[in-house]
Amino acid sequence: MTTGIYPGSFDPVTYGHLDIIDRASKVVDKLIVGVLTNSTKSPLFSMEERVRMIQDLIRKYGNVEVRAFSGLTVDFAHENGATVIVRGLRAVTDFEYELQLSQTNKVMAPDIDTIFFTTNLQYSYLSSSTVKEIASYHGDIHMFVPEEVEKRIREKFTP
Repeated sequence: MTTGIYPGSFDPVTYGHLDIIDRASKVVDKLIVGVLTNSTKSPLFSMEERVRMIQDLIRKYGNVEVRAFSGLTVDFAHENGATVIVRGLRAVTDFEYELQLSQTNKVMAPDIDTIFFTTNLQYSYLSSSTVKEIASYHGDIHMFVPEEVEKRIREKFTP
């Protein structure tokens, strides 16, 4: 049985993330969406809120679960018996960063491989940061995130 992890901050989860979850769930037997605490970012949503949002959106999958974590991704993978790290690539700039990260992970954990999914073209420009910026100016974000996520984002930007 192959277990994969898909780590990220998911602040907020977007249609691009959900596309990767959907596709990766068909490649591995079990997929764990690892919601990480990134010490270099100030999240819009708490860890608990991000985990709950993703849990609500992945109910249809029998082989996907969500767990919070902090620390090294390879340690999280080992703790969960994962042998695959799933990453999404939007552009060449993502590839350069992700390749370096995957090679570093491979040195630290030779038993773990990284699988890259190129983002569906309709989401290739999409990032959580962009969604938050548009929402902060009360712009329309319905085409970037599911309705329930949009509602939660709107609540964060309502005085």
